[in-house]
Amino acid sequence: MKKIKGSQIVIESLIAEGVEVVFGYPGGAILPTYDALLDSKLKHVLVRHEQGATHMAEGYARVSGRPGVVIVTSGPGATNAVTGIADAYMDSTPMVVLSGQVPTSLIGNDAFQEADFVGITRPCTKHNFLVKNVKDVARTIKEAFYIAGTGRPGPVVVDLPRDVQQAEHLFKYPDNVVLRSYKPTIRGNPRQIERAIEAIEKSSRPLFYVGGGVQWSGAAPELRELVKGLGIPVTETLMGLGSMPASDSLRLGMLGMHGSYGTNTAVVNTDCLVAIGARFDDRVTGRIADFAPKAETIIHMDIDPSSISKNVKVHIPIVGDIKSVLADMLVQIKSRESIGQRRAEWTKWRQQIMQWQKERPLYERNGKERETVSPLNVIEEMYNLTKGDCIVATDVGQHQMWVAQLFPFQNPRSWLTSGGLGTMGYGLPAGIGAKFAAPDKPVIVVSGDGSVQMNI
Repeated sequence: MKKIKGSQIVIESLIAEGVEVVFGYPGGAILPTYDALLDSKLKHVLVRHEQGATHMAEGYARVSGRPGVVIVTSGPGATNAVTGIADAYMDSTPMVVLSGQVPTSLIGNDAFQEADFVGITRPCTKHNFLVKNVKDVARTIKEAFYIAGTGRPGPVVVDLPRDVQQAEHLFKYPDNVVLRSYKPTIRGNPRQIERAIEAIEKSSRPLFYVGGGVQWSGAAPELRELVKGLGIPVTETLMGLGSMPASDSLRLGMLGMHGSYGTNTAVVNTDCLVAIGARFDDRVTGRIADFAPKAETIIHMDIDPSSISKNVKVHIPIVGDIKSVLADMLVQIKSRESIGQRRAEWTKWRQQIMQWQKERPLYERNGKERETVSPLNVIEEMYNLTKGDCIVATDVGQHQMWVAQLFPFQNPRSWLTSGGLGTMGYGLPAGIGAKFAAPDKPVIVVSGDGSVQMNI
């Protein structure tokens, strides 16, 4: 077996992971990897700013479900990527960032274009690596993809000194990963699932509260089956939009600061709140003491144990992959005949919420909307032209909330926006990344006058 350079090992590792497209910008410390990239079958998308590469990778990841890949150089190239890395961290987006670094002999010497990228990104990555030996390159990239894409997804940085890229070693990509300190829980505890079902069954005014974790888990089909089977209304967070079709009568729209009166009144009055893949963000809860004050039981399903009872104390925690937990819940519910007897009471509860929505709509319509062009007109026409069969990306600001509130999302993975970090400049590159993930889908980018200038 022939030895190859570390830079070639990087590219061969990406190919072994099934990567098809990478987003990046070259520079001195990462040039050996760019040389290897030139002769490969990988598609490279050249950006004008490294932040744009990270947002493209986010858009690609959200639509495809696979980690987006970014390649940047050392120093300012790497630090330009920090905003997108932090954005991906806040919104649980899988991403692998390969950064060039000065040679190992110069690390810590304030060399030209040196920055402690591992130190800088430690607070905003799921994990990061500084590769000091060429023999570790393939294993590190394998681990990076595994960490980024499993459990609660997130960004992982692999810092590659120039001399490591130029050194030679035999290439063998590992078949699997064993990390003793990282073993995400996939299956939910059966007894906790049973307790959750019992609590739902006893409740008079249950409400599902759904976050982005449902879509990352690919659990929208299970959620829809559960919601329809029980007849319980569901509200979504900003990141959860599309989990339930907007046309479904059980779907209430967003809750929280930018939600409707009816939805938030439902949260105030529910006696059993079922949080699924959501993190009780401050934009949802407002004052913690006043959030869901009548909820005798709060159930929280999440793959990330650190999210449970972090902001709001819950009564029944279920740690596990959402798709797996909901599938197990469906099996248990189907064997319980008694739960169907509650549907009449739950129907009255939903009708009460619909009455609240009718009394205090999110936007008043006076019949003159067509006399002038308004955001409402534009968003309605976007839907008329696409029938919802499209991907919508936004930047951050008022236009973002208009789209979230007014566009009737029908499908998961069709909505791209910066939720946690609120990054202006996200929309255009995210839309470009989405197009590489789904070239046959129409992609619409809605931006504001400030945001569009940031990564234009």
